[in-house]
Amino acid sequence: MRFPDYFLSRSAPVISFEVFPPKTDKAMETLLQTLPELVALQPDYMTVTYGAMGSTRERTLEIADLIKEQFGLEAACHLTCVGTSRTTIDEILQRIVDAGIRNIVALRGDPPKGEETFVPPADGFAYANELVAYIRRFERQWGQDALSIAVAGYPEKHLEAVDFDTDIVYLKRKVEAGGDVIITQLFFDNAFFFDFIERVRAAGITAPIIPGLMPILSARQITRITSMCGSSIPPALRADLDAAGDDDVKARAIGARQCIDQAQELLAHGIPGIHFYVLNAITPIKQIMAALR
Repeated sequence: MRFPDYFLSRSAPVISFEVFPPKTDKAMETLLQTLPELVALQPDYMTVTYGAMGSTRERTLEIADLIKEQFGLEAACHLTCVGTSRTTIDEILQRIVDAGIRNIVALRGDPPKGEETFVPPADGFAYANELVAYIRRFERQWGQDALSIAVAGYPEKHLEAVDFDTDIVYLKRKVEAGGDVIITQLFFDNAFFFDFIERVRAAGITAPIIPGLMPILSARQITRITSMCGSSIPPALRADLDAAGDDDVKARAIGARQCIDQAQELLAHGIPGIHFYVLNAITPIKQIMAALR
């Protein structure tokens, strides 16, 4: 199935998980042991992030192919502009299609470690809408609608956007270039998401908008991630995490409760689905899915 198919005449919320390709063989073994447990939670599909600059790029497709072929679950590959020429993108797209995968999450990507600004690669792309448009042109050789594309949305606006209005303009460009659905950056206050929906719809964008939620694994981890992506931590949640300190067990319990509360409110408002950034961890998402179901 392609992304839009999940949201057509769907009676139940569409639940999806995101995992990342590990950098070491040992971590890869751990993920391979975790995957069956994640699949057993019955998500509708799973996405696999993209190792830019060649770091874990090969494993992205390997894991996605495993999810689809061994477990019979739809998978999506991330693809970014970082360090990727058009020639390389052509090769990756061909391999994705050859593997029978029909869903792609197309992103610009973050600047490589140590670089403050994004520099387009030689013969590559500077913006996600350019990558989306290129994928659409490339897919014509396989026939119309061969691929489905998800793009990113930012409930608290992208770090580099000068204001919300400009950020929505960029989002509209991605959708008009061929984006089918919008998956959001993580957030911890649903008010940001509801405001984001209003802004997006007011701009004439009709694509499904799927909130992205991240279970907290530790106070240090979420502080680092939010500082990189620009998401904020509500004062009450920050106070709870500060009280947990270096106790990751307490932090995970706080994070699971936060995620459950967010998800329940979103679903009560009729949101069509939720995308969980599970970070390859099984215990928190097990607790969350048990509470939701």
